[in-house]
Amino acid sequence: MKKIVLASRNQNKIEELRAILEPLDIELLAAPDFPELEEVEEDGDTLEANALKKARYVYEVTSLPSLADDTGLEVDALDGRPGVYSARFAGENVTYQQNVEKLLRLLQDWPILDDRKARFRTVIAFIENQNEHVFEGRCDGHITTDQRGSGGFGYDPVFLPDGFEQTFAELSLETKNEISHRGKAVQSFIEWIEHHLL
Repeated sequence: MKKIVLASRNQNKIEELRAILEPLDIELLAAPDFPELEEVEEDGDTLEANALKKARYVYEVTSLPSLADDTGLEVDALDGRPGVYSARFAGENVTYQQNVEKLLRLLQDWPILDDRKARFRTVIAFIENQNEHVFEGRCDGHITTDQRGSGGFGYDPVFLPDGFEQTFAELSLETKNEISHRGKAVQSFIEWIEHHLL
């Protein structure tokens, strides 16, 4: 079984990716499996820069194929913010709830759904044998005026994907993985890996 290390300590993200990668003969390890791994500061100007920085570091320390992603929520009414700052939108060491509350507060002057267009973008970086590969996925939708659903994580309770009447937090994990930005990026990664590594 091939081992790949995910550069993340986010248990939600680890479980989501394990579920997506399950059909492949891959053992997905993660940062908590390697006590020597330190936190990587995500100080890049783009999602790609942050993903590559994390994957390079994990590859350097573990010498195993390394996978990292960075995800941003881009809201048109906020000129593309929070973008690369999505995880720390309300400040350092904040909760998902605090980020969501700040987002809803900033959008309170845009009560009409059509004025609240947004998209999630995920960039995945994969490094093996010193070769770097980048995959991207996006999901378009809108920001709701209130939080709905108890599933998912992050901005899921306020993100309504196009073509659906449920937020990411109301959808089943299986459905979310099929249509989400991360699901699409991982699908591109899987298609590549099936042709090149397996």
